[in-house]
Amino acid sequence: MENHTLSPFNALPPVVVALSAVIFGLEVLFQAATAGFLGGQGGVGWRLDAIRDYGVFDEVARFMWQNGIYPPEELLRLVTYPLIHTGFVHAAFVVVFILAIGKMVAEVFSPLAFVALFLVSAVAGALGFVGLMNSPYPLVGGYPGVYGLIGAFTFIMWTEATVRGSSRYRAFGLIGALLAIQLIFGLLNGEFGSVVADLSGFAAGFLMSFLVSPGGWRRMLARMRSR
Repeated sequence: MENHTLSPFNALPPVVVALSAVIFGLEVLFQAATAGFLGGQGGVGWRLDAIRDYGVFDEVARFMWQNGIYPPEELLRLVTYPLIHTGFVHAAFVVVFILAIGKMVAEVFSPLAFVALFLVSAVAGALGFVGLMNSPYPLVGGYPGVYGLIGAFTFIMWTEATVRGSSRYRAFGLIGALLAIQLIFGLLNGEFGSVVADLSGFAAGFLMSFLVSPGGWRRMLARMRSR
């Protein structure tokens, strides 16, 4: 007999479920506050307060760089901004990507490597955003971290293609399609900050996979010694 009590989340790695739950849980909290169920009248501004306090702003980064001071509470923005989103749809799409792409990545990478990929890619996305752009808008949302997971997935496809002896360029099909969509939206909106952040996250995730994939560090050392 089939066990109809099995949860669909049983097939997902716990680290993927945990990350998705944190992001979705925060969004539910903001939705409840906006609807007036939490925080009273002040709850309406919780999302804006969170974006102000935990988002990445170009002017904040510029101030730190020009004055040579890096307060921990400001640096914390680099890892908190991917947990905050501008609305339900924004958060929902990020969670869907994490569940879909994250499942495939977490089945190959260790839980610690999975979390590191997401966070380091988010940091790289933020640094790309403030270093290459001069955007008047804050950077929030988990897309740079998600693109880091896409980078890790691309690494998996790239490695499998290498083993099979097939074209490795096909592994970059997903990021190519997503980047094309991003560029179209960037042209329509006249804002390319998110494109730079996402692409920076992808590059970090792909390159980092060479080190944190199973046996990745040993393979890197073996290649360096063989040269």
